[in-house]
Amino acid sequence: MENSSGARVTCLILRILTFVFLFISFFVLVTTSQTVESVKFHFNNFHTYRYVLATIIIGIVFNLLQIAFSLFNIVKGATGTILFDFFGDKFLSYLLATGTAAGFGLSVDLQTLDPDDYFGTFFDKAYAASALLLFAFFCSAAVSILSSFALSKRP
Repeated sequence: MENSSGARVTCLILRILTFVFLFISFFVLVTTSQTVESVKFHFNNFHTYRYVLATIIIGIVFNLLQIAFSLFNIVKGATGTILFDFFGDKFLSYLLATGTAAGFGLSVDLQTLDPDDYFGTFFDKAYAASALLLFAFFCSAAVSILSSFALSKRP
């Protein structure tokens, strides 16, 4: 991807970190449920949390593809995916940012409707999933910046 080997390895490490944060966030979100007075609430009862899940899944799939390309570029010394990296990294970082904002926003709004804190565990898990998604966004944004530098250095 980049001209220097150190930058390629840095991008690979950041992509792996992004994947790890997304993977953990996925499992935290899908286990987010709470039963109160025989009524079970699950994360998929809310469209916004489904959107968060979709951003996580798209992020995981796309990031796996990017990790494979990064490994290929490091091993072969190729730079053929610079444009794909540039546009893909921008897309992924924006997608993860919107997923993070949606998750935090809905959690805050729903928590104000629960003054007796019946759903404390539910919201704790929802916040944790959104926080992990935020960390994934930070890593993805850093890779996006590095891919911008790589594109500007392209002959």
